[in-house]
Amino acid sequence: MSSRLVADLLLDRRSALKSAVGLSLGAVLGTAAAPPARAGTALNYADPADNLYAFGKLWAGYDTPVIGAFHGLMYLRIPGRRAVPVFGYTGTGALLARIDENKDLWIKSRETGYFTDLRTGDILETWANPFTGKTVPVYHFYNDVLVGKVGKEIPRFFMGVEGDSPTLMNEGTAFPDTAGRYPFILPFQTYGDDMLLSWDYTHDYTNPVTPAGWPRSSTGKRTTPSEHFTFNFSKREMEDRDLPMVRFNAGFTRLSECWPFMQMGGTEYAGATLFGRMFSHKGLQGLDDVPPKVRAYIEKYAPQFLTVPDGWVPDSSRVDTWKAYAQDVPPEAAGYPWKPSTFKVPSGSGRRP
Repeated sequence: MSSRLVADLLLDRRSALKSAVGLSLGAVLGTAAAPPARAGTALNYADPADNLYAFGKLWAGYDTPVIGAFHGLMYLRIPGRRAVPVFGYTGTGALLARIDENKDLWIKSRETGYFTDLRTGDILETWANPFTGKTVPVYHFYNDVLVGKVGKEIPRFFMGVEGDSPTLMNEGTAFPDTAGRYPFILPFQTYGDDMLLSWDYTHDYTNPVTPAGWPRSSTGKRTTPSEHFTFNFSKREMEDRDLPMVRFNAGFTRLSECWPFMQMGGTEYAGATLFGRMFSHKGLQGLDDVPPKVRAYIEKYAPQFLTVPDGWVPDSSRVDTWKAYAQDVPPEAAGYPWKPSTFKVPSGSGRRP
C-alpha cells in the first residue's frame, strides 16, 4: 500500500486528487455509513455500483477506520547489470470509506512511507549510497489528508502540469463501452471462496523535482512511477453485507526512477530503475498489523498518521511524492524560486523548525 492510492481525481488538471497509493489504513476520527445490510444478496460484478461498494470494502472499510501496512524490499537495476537490493520499504495508511446518496464511493486516508536498513529493519535517517559513495539524508513520505470520490467510471489521475496526459487506472483490464466511457468494472476473479483482484496505474508526467532546482536530486525532466497490486480475499466475506470490511493479503510492486533523496542526478546512475516488491495486508488486528518498529516510530514522531482525517472535503495536496519532496526540501540551486509547503514534515529530510 502507499501508496499507496484511490480517489476520483476528476478535478482539474492541476489538482491531482489521489487516495490510496501506497496503501493501508488507520483508526479513529469519524464514521461513515455503509450501505444497508442485505443478507444473502450476491454482488453483481457487472454493475459499477456493486463494484464501487466492493472496492471500498476491500481497499478500506465502512463504519469504522481500519489500519494496514506494507513492507518489503527495493532493488536498483542499472541497465545491463543485475538488480541489487538497496533498502527496505515499509509504511502504513489509515482509511475509511463511505457510499454517498448517488452510490458513488468516497475514500479518505493518511499514509506513511519509510526506508529501512536491510539487516536490522530499523528506519533509516541517512543512507550510504553504495553507487556514489555518498551518505545522504533520507526523505520519509507523509501523505496527509487525502480525500476523494470515485464515480461510476474508472478514474483518471491528473498529475504534473498543463499538457501532461492523465493516467487511466487499470489500463489493460479497463475497456470502453459503446459510448466511449470506461465503466467502473473491476477485473475480479473467483476460484471457490478465493477472490482475486488486480489494480494498476502507470504515470508519465513532468518531474516537479526539476534538474534546474535540484540537480543532485533530480533524475530528469520527467518521472514515470507505476504501482501494481494483486489482492487475495474471501468471496464469502466480500458478499456478507453485515461485514463493514473484508480482510486481504496483497502483493504490491512499484517501479520508478530513483527517489530524489538518493541524489543520483548528474551521475551515471541517473537512468537506473527502482523496483519494489512488498507485502500489503489489512486484517482485524488493528495496530498489530503494523510492523513493531514502524509502529513505534510513527507513535513517536507522527501519531496522527494512525488516524484518518476529519471531514470529507476533497484534498490531495500531498498525493504526489515527487511534488511533496519539491515542497519540503529546499532547492539545491541558489536563487531558484521556491514556495515551501505549509505542511510540517514530522521526521527525516525536509523537517524544519
